[in-house]
Amino acid sequence: MDLKAHIREVPDFPKPGILFYDISTLLAHPAAWKETVDRLAEVIKPFKPDLLAGIESRGFLTAAPLALELGLGFLMVRKKGKLPGPTVPYTYDLEYGTDTVEIQEGAVQPGQRVVILDDLLATGGTLSASVELLRKVGGTVAGGACIMELTFLKGRDKLDIPFESLLQYDD
Repeated sequence: MDLKAHIREVPDFPKPGILFYDISTLLAHPAAWKETVDRLAEVIKPFKPDLLAGIESRGFLTAAPLALELGLGFLMVRKKGKLPGPTVPYTYDLEYGTDTVEIQEGAVQPGQRVVILDDLLATGGTLSASVELLRKVGGTVAGGACIMELTFLKGRDKLDIPFESLLQYDD
């Protein structure tokens, strides 16, 4: 199945000059979504994860059904201030300023093998920060995966983990 055929391209969103790859149309097509989850399961099984981490917010849509299918736990990597209870933060640099991602305290046990998922790898900043956050709490980041990768932004170069993407966009 050609999964790219189920991803809508939205020009000039969220601002002029940006081509947004919208997975809403993929999610709305049951057979295409099932195929996506099945393919992601196959690429992450070799990482032998104990736990899947989804990056806010579309990474939740990717990681949660995979965790269910593979019989694994799921944790959310969220923007600062979005999780209840005690959290562990990690602040990272952006082009102009900083941002912070958090997980709930105790969500990862030392030595647990974690795979990080999102819908899209662009510049790699948030995924790289998520890797560092999970390491900060003692997790072993076994790998990462996304549905799509914008290869021309070279986000993969920021990662020091094995990484897989189902679809690549070269420009």
